Amino acid sequence: MSNYKLGSDYAKQLDKEDKISHYRNQFHIPKDKDGNDWLYFTGNSLGLQPKATKEYINQELEDWANLGVEGHFEAKNPWMPYHEFLTESMAKIVGAKPIEVVIMNTLTTNLHLLMVSFYQPTKTKYKIVIESDAFPSDRYAVQTQLEFHGFDANEGVIEWKSREGEELLNIEDLETILEEQGDEIALLLIGGVNYYTGQYLDIKKIAEIGHAKNCMVGIDLAHGAGNIKPDFHNSGVDFAAWCTYKYLNAGPGSLGGLFVHEKHAHNKDLKRFAGWWSHNKETRFNMRQPLDVIPGAEGWQLSNPPILSMAAIKASLDIFNEVGMDALREKSEKLTGYFEYLINELNNDKIKIITPTNPKERGCQLSIQVKDADKNLHKQLTEANIITDWREPDVIRCAPVPLYNSFEDVYKMVEKLKEILD
Repeated sequence: MSNYKLGSDYAKQLDKEDKISHYRNQFHIPKDKDGNDWLYFTGNSLGLQPKATKEYINQELEDWANLGVEGHFEAKNPWMPYHEFLTESMAKIVGAKPIEVVIMNTLTTNLHLLMVSFYQPTKTKYKIVIESDAFPSDRYAVQTQLEFHGFDANEGVIEWKSREGEELLNIEDLETILEEQGDEIALLLIGGVNYYTGQYLDIKKIAEIGHAKNCMVGIDLAHGAGNIKPDFHNSGVDFAAWCTYKYLNAGPGSLGGLFVHEKHAHNKDLKRFAGWWSHNKETRFNMRQPLDVIPGAEGWQLSNPPILSMAAIKASLDIFNEVGMDALREKSEKLTGYFEYLINELNNDKIKIITPTNPKERGCQLSIQVKDADKNLHKQLTEANIITDWREPDVIRCAPVPLYNSFEDVYKMVEKLKEILD
């Protein structure tokens, strides 16, 4: 039985009881031509801009203008170690130790760099497991890694598929794949939260299944960072990568995050692509030193990072530091649960939620399957300034983000959905 109720008064009551509702005021909410706030449900695609972002970026622009190259050491936030200002905050978000995390590059770039180290195929053990509906960039990265190593991508990719008539993945099917083909599999590269269904997979169990067959295990956390609590260190996964422009609200195309488990931190024999930012900070500017790799995730860096993008990340992470992932998850489960309740109360066979019903098996996103792939439903929502996104072939993804979405947002969205469906 649900504890939720119908009606706008109840939505307003939930907002009054919400202990973190005031953080909404720290974000720019897009408005229509009449000055009304959009109902924005695409934080799973691009998070909204924190109001502090401009100030953080302007600080670096000002220091660049006034200090030039000396800003690397003399800026208010010196540029040389700038990425270190982000490490501890990001480590808390993904459940890692600081030595295991670094902000660098972008997601697919980081996946390739990580696979240089952790995908070491042999003639007989070379295959890679991905989800059947993995995000296309992950699939392309895996295919081209296989081809780079001289393998046929069609033979080298093993898909973890949902069962016939079902949308969600079953962990038992992954176990079966490893039991039957584990001797041929070198790597599991799995999305921690599936971009299409919103399913949050058991990362620790995936690591256990892969490691039992001597496979490396990597996670794409694009739809999980800032959304769920992956507990990377304790899960035992070998590596992970994610972006910061979705739930982490750092702006379009912002830098990505990278995790390498502490058990690999001091293994300097791991193959890698390196650059001068991989090298010991104390001797980096001696210029003629042989490569001395920094222990931990920082040893996968290549070049000095773009400070303006990092400033935007810092603006967002400072908010996460204040709120904490526990409070975010508490609200998120309640907010998405309320959203699910309202949609189910519509009792309309034109739509169906395909995201898991168990709050522990999803983040904030609900994926709504539309009968006959009627894209017009999404179009009508957009025309009403309700921003969701459409994913082929037949899904509208909606993500009420706990930092800036309200219970009243959700109520208004479902009321409009009801009007359109009727």
